[in-house]
Amino acid sequence: MFISKRLYSGVGLLALLLTVLSATAVFSLGVGRYPISGGEILRYLFCGDYGDENIPVLIREVRIPRIIGAILTGGALSVSGAVYQGLFRNPIVSPDILGVSSGAGFGAALAIVLSAGVAGTQFLAFGMGMIAVCLVLSISRTVNGHDKILVLVLSGMIVSALFGALISLMKYIADAETKLPDITFWLMGSFSNIGMNEIKFIAPIVVAGLIPAFLCSWKLNVLSFGEEEALTMGLNTRKIRITLIVCASLMTASVVSVTGLIGWTGLIVPHFTRFIAGSNNRTLLPAAFITGAAFMLGVDDLARSIMPVEIPLGIITSLIGAPLFFVVLITRAKN
Repeated sequence: MFISKRLYSGVGLLALLLTVLSATAVFSLGVGRYPISGGEILRYLFCGDYGDENIPVLIREVRIPRIIGAILTGGALSVSGAVYQGLFRNPIVSPDILGVSSGAGFGAALAIVLSAGVAGTQFLAFGMGMIAVCLVLSISRTVNGHDKILVLVLSGMIVSALFGALISLMKYIADAETKLPDITFWLMGSFSNIGMNEIKFIAPIVVAGLIPAFLCSWKLNVLSFGEEEALTMGLNTRKIRITLIVCASLMTASVVSVTGLIGWTGLIVPHFTRFIAGSNNRTLLPAAFITGAAFMLGVDDLARSIMPVEIPLGIITSLIGAPLFFVVLITRAKN
């Protein structure tokens, strides 16, 4: 009876979150420098009738790719953050803890300096992000220590600092009038250049990372109690840890390679989701994906609407994330 009640509660919560996400997505279709009314959106979606001939092109080629991109990006970063926080048993861990974001940032900056084009930028950003994770895992293996989690985190700090320095080097040697502004804008994150080609690139990778993460969610529950508890249950902790790290890193590297660096999402959204969904990762991970998707849609709507020019996403997520994280710290301190 208890299990069925908990299952119903989890399913009901996910259904509610999906409803909110769907409503946010429909609302996002009309937001932008070329606003579309709710009536025009409903007529286009359900009747195929529209008064302005620009509406179909705007919705199909601009708004829908941005919405899908925001859903994939927010969901992937949020699930990655929840996985890392559970894996490292640390509530202040974010998706860039293992140097994925800094590695991807260097790859993009290098591609911009070399004039590699959009596809080259995405390829190098994704590749360098994964290379950063491989470096972290290699360094952690060479260091002997009783606390494997601490060694892994410190290895991530080393690699992040290295790639951060390389990003600064790229910005220093980049042409100040043409390429330096492109690097700076990319590092702040945006959906302005996302299209269906980019969606086709990141969607399979995100799905490939989500499926093993969801299937291993109960094992992540066990790992959260400690290494010894997991070993007593016969789990191969090293294999599980590497699988989860690879899945989270793949998702992070794929979306960052297309959208640029977007901070705070993978740190704040899992905390908020934990308040409403609890700490059971079997419910937390899918709830974090939906919540992160809705959050990123809202951030993108703000980026497109509050000023005549589009604001980089990283600025808005920082302005929202920093105060929210302060509230989280106060709440945890009181408890």
